[in-house]
Amino acid sequence: MVNKADTNKARLRRHRRVRGKISGTTARPRLNVFRSAKNIYAQLIDDVKGVTICSASTLDKEFDGNGGNKDAAREIGKMIAKRAADKGITEVVFDRGGYIFHGRVKELAEGAREGGLKF
Repeated sequence: MVNKADTNKARLRRHRRVRGKISGTTARPRLNVFRSAKNIYAQLIDDVKGVTICSASTLDKEFDGNGGNKDAAREIGKMIAKRAADKGITEVVFDRGGYIFHGRVKELAEGAREGGLKF
């Protein structure tokens, strides 16, 4: 019998390892990414205070369209950058959440950079 590797378990292990090395502050919060099969989510988190500063996802009312593709991810990146700019945030630490930096995660990062965030 062949045992298939649990990909989410491996992702969570990578995420824990990365989270031990990066942390968000008030001046430079952490841009966290979570993706599911149908949606993508982004949050700006201040780890010192333990609060979420702002968030954006494909489930927001301002977003219309399919949430599970690259175009949607780029739009969410632009949306989180705009919300961050409204709060006076220009620099962030990017937390890819244990996902490989390609596809939708990369598109979200590029959309955030287009929106004015630096990381």
